Amino acid sequence: MTTRRDELADRLAAVRDRVAAACAAAGRTDEPTLVAVTKFFPASDVDLLADLGVTDVGENRDQEAAAKVAELAHRDRLTVHFVGQLQSNKAGSVAGYADVVHSLDRAKLVGALDRGAERHGRTLDVLVQVGLDDGAGRGGARPDEVAALADAVAGSAHLRLRGLMAVAPLGQPPRPAFARLRELSETLRAQHPGARWVSAGMSADLEDAVAEGATHLRVGSAILGSRESHR
Repeated sequence: MTTRRDELADRLAAVRDRVAAACAAAGRTDEPTLVAVTKFFPASDVDLLADLGVTDVGENRDQEAAAKVAELAHRDRLTVHFVGQLQSNKAGSVAGYADVVHSLDRAKLVGALDRGAERHGRTLDVLVQVGLDDGAGRGGARPDEVAALADAVAGSAHLRLRGLMAVAPLGQPPRPAFARLRELSETLRAQHPGARWVSAGMSADLEDAVAEGATHLRVGSAILGSRESHR
């Protein structure tokens, strides 16, 4: 009988093979960080993934994530990434358990996250989310807003600017969007040399993200399977 651990191990190995093949095709010798997005799945799955060598997990709903992280047996082995759209009234809570926030997309969140991080005695790694879909609803700041947001993050006492994040536009080929993200990242690094992270790519389009230099891949269903069957 196949156990949940076996299922996760097989899926994880398949994703790692895809990433390795994409790196080889792109001529990359560096391998992106794989963030296993565990929203809707229980803490027991996160602990199994930690046992299987996963070091980074992603969540996108504050209430679920806060409770789940508190349950983890292997919290000390994991970097927790908040990857969902963030409400300013949830920023203080997120700052208490997340190590990285991928979705800062407006000025109001800078102060809210900074205050939350200070209250919890932490420093948060932060990425500015860029909208590449012309306002079609996947979140993110306009490309022309990135520089000011990045400056604000970099100037905060308890936030550390790490780079940019984007979600590929719906109904369009992802590769051109990820190429645009790469260009924006190069521009950002001219002003903030330490902001080298590029968070892009999910289960369906990770190869395109790897080809365009993504340093972090946010992969959920390809690793964890159908969410509905485990809710």
